[in-house]
Amino acid sequence: MALSDTRRSLRLYAEEVWRRFYRRVALGRVTAFRFAGMTPDRLIVAPTDLRMADRHIADEIYAGRFPLAGQVFETYGDSPFIVDLPSEEFAERLHSFRWLRHLRAANTELAFSNARALVDEWITIHGRRVDGAGWRPEIMAERVLAWMSHSTVVLKGSDHGFYRRFLKSLAFQVRYLRHIAPTTPNGETRLKVRIALAMATLAMPASPAAIRTAAKNLDLELDWQILADGGHVSRSPEVALDLLCDLLPLRQTYINLGQTLPKKLIPAIDRMFPALRFFRHSNGELALFNGATSVSADRLLCVLRYDESTGRTFKAAPHLGYQRLECGPTVVIADTGSPPPGILSTRAHAGCLAFEMSSGRNRFIVNSGMPVAASREFQSLARSTAAHSTVVVQDTSSSRQSQSRFLGPIMIGGIRTVSLERIDSDTGNQGFVARHDGYLARFGLYHEREIRLSPDGARIVGRDRILRRGDKDPEPSDKRVAVARFHIHPKIAINQASSGNVLLTAPDGERWTFECVETKPAVEDSIYLADITGPRRSSQITVTMRLGQTPEVQWTMTRLV
Repeated sequence: MALSDTRRSLRLYAEEVWRRFYRRVALGRVTAFRFAGMTPDRLIVAPTDLRMADRHIADEIYAGRFPLAGQVFETYGDSPFIVDLPSEEFAERLHSFRWLRHLRAANTELAFSNARALVDEWITIHGRRVDGAGWRPEIMAERVLAWMSHSTVVLKGSDHGFYRRFLKSLAFQVRYLRHIAPTTPNGETRLKVRIALAMATLAMPASPAAIRTAAKNLDLELDWQILADGGHVSRSPEVALDLLCDLLPLRQTYINLGQTLPKKLIPAIDRMFPALRFFRHSNGELALFNGATSVSADRLLCVLRYDESTGRTFKAAPHLGYQRLECGPTVVIADTGSPPPGILSTRAHAGCLAFEMSSGRNRFIVNSGMPVAASREFQSLARSTAAHSTVVVQDTSSSRQSQSRFLGPIMIGGIRTVSLERIDSDTGNQGFVARHDGYLARFGLYHEREIRLSPDGARIVGRDRILRRGDKDPEPSDKRVAVARFHIHPKIAINQASSGNVLLTAPDGERWTFECVETKPAVEDSIYLADITGPRRSSQITVTMRLGQTPEVQWTMTRLV
C-alpha cells in the first residue's frame, strides 16, 4: 500500500473512532424510561408512499412467506420476529416495514388485520429493547416513515389498546431517533433520519418550534448532500431515486398542512429530477453505477411523473462525475469521477471510466451491478473493477475496498484524481476523453479512455490507452497485462465471426457489431448481478493489452441496418 493510502486509512480510523466515541457519550445509558414521554392522541396525516406495491405479495406474507431482499423466507406459522432470519439484509428489510405497502395494496380486511398483527408482534418482541438490526438509524427512519404512511391500514379496525400501543411505540422511536440523529454516519443515513424526523413533526402533534428545528436540520443535510447538478454525494443514482421517494411526500405534506417548507427542500428536489433523468437509459431503466441494482422503467416512472422541470437531459454532471452521450436512439453513460471520501464511499464501486450503452428498447453494454441480495463475497465482486465495462490492469481494481469490519466497506485507496475533456464537435459528434490515476501508486500507470458517438447514434468509436508519467508508453519489455472488458446484457445474443468481429443481437432484432483494430477481441463468460431474480449468467467481450507491445487499443461499435 502506498504511503498516501496508509495515511488516508489512519485518518479514516481516527475519524471513525471519534464518531463512535461521540455517539457513545451522547447516547449514554439507553433505557426505555429515559426516552419515555407523552403518547400522542392521534396522527394528523398519513403521508403518501410512492414506492410500487404488489397485492400478491400480501397473500404470500399472510401465508407466512416473506419475499424480501431477493429471498423468500417461510416462517411456518411462527412470527418472523422470533425466528432465525436468513441474512442480515433480510433482517433489515423485515424491520424496516416498507413491505406494509403491499398489504395496503391488497385492500382487504384480511390484509389489514395481518398488518396490525405483525406490527403488534414487533412492538411486543422488539419495541421495548433498543437492540439489534431494527434499531439501526437507517432502519428506524424507514420504519417510522412506513408506519406513518400506512397508519390508516394498520389502525383500521383496531381496538383502543392497540391504538395506544402503536402511537406510544412510534413516539418512543421518534424521540430516540431525534436523540441519535447528530451521531449517525454522514451521508444517506443521516439524511434519511432527518427526513423521517421532519415528517414526524407534521404527522404527529408538535410545537411550532419543533417543526422549525426539524426543517432547519433537514436543510443543513440537503444543502451539502444534494450536489449542484442534482445527484447525491454518494454518486449512486439509486440513492437519489430512493431519497426522492421520501422527499416528494414530505414536500406534499408540508403543502397540504399549510406549513412553511424547509428552504432547501424544493430547490433540492428540482435539481434531483434532471439528475435522475441523466441516468435513465433509452429503454427507461436506471444505469448501474455505484451500488445501483435492478430498477425497472415502471419504478422510475413512479417518481419521474412528478417531474415538473423542463428542458433536455444534461450532457454532463460535473459535480457527480459522469458524462452522457446521446444521439438518435443511442445513449452512452460513463463514470468519470473518483470515489467520494470516507464513509460516503460505502456504496462506491471501482468502476472509474466504465460506461453503459443502450439503443432503443435494449441495453447492450452494462456493468454487472449490485445484487438485490447476496453474500459479502458477491457484493465485493460487484464493486470490483472487473465487474465494470472498463479497463483492468494486472487483474487489480483501480480503487481498493477496506476489509476492516470496523471501518466498513469503504474505499481506502486507489483513484485520487480524474482529468476530463469534453470533445463535442460542430458536426454533431459527442464525446469525451478522461484519465484516472488509480493504478499510479501501485503500477506507475494511468488509464485513459476516449469515446465518441456519431450524430446519428449508429457508431461508437472508443480508444483505451495505458501510459506512464509524462504521457509515455510502457517500456517495450513491460510484460504486464491490461484487459478492456465490455459486459453484455444477458438478453443480448452474442456471436463471434472468424474475422474476430462480435455480433450483438437484441430480442427485437436490433444488431450491433464490435470490432477492434489492434488485437482480436474474445468472448468470455460473465455474470449479471443486478437481475431482479438474482445473479444471472451473461457474456463479456474482452480485449487483452500486453503493455510492452499493445499499450493502446481502438474499438468501434456499429449498428447494422
